Amino acid sequence: MNSMDIHQILECLPHRYPMLLVDRVISCEAGKRIVAIKNVTINEPFFGGHFPHHPVMPGVLIIEALAQAAAILTFQTHGHKTDENSIYYFVGINNARFKKPVLPGDTLELIAEMKRHARGIWWYSAQARVANQVVTEAELMCTLREINDPAQA
Repeated sequence: MNSMDIHQILECLPHRYPMLLVDRVISCEAGKRIVAIKNVTINEPFFGGHFPHHPVMPGVLIIEALAQAAAILTFQTHGHKTDENSIYYFVGINNARFKKPVLPGDTLELIAEMKRHARGIWWYSAQARVANQVVTEAELMCTLREINDPAQA
């Protein structure tokens, strides 16, 4: 699949406002790589408190946006769609580096490359860029788990 609009993203991810952090998928090569974008606006709910005098997107939300892009890649690779019987979890984050602040008005390019998959764990190399400059990079590990009761998630 090449690109996805917001309606197709909503079919893949269980996240909704204010936690949905992927606006568009530019390209997705199943089993390999995804490039997605998050348009960062001053209307984001976190900017009111982080920081009122100099708004900066929290690093944990940049990592979350990268994980959401990785989840879309995983779902597209394995033909999954989100439902109330499964959930996609972080298992680990390694070597996270924040190189430059992300500000209102930035377009955050989210790139995740699938490195391997074993025993229900997926490993990714991930980068976030603004204007072709790396602002964040990390290695992510995620898993898809079945849940019996949606209230347990």
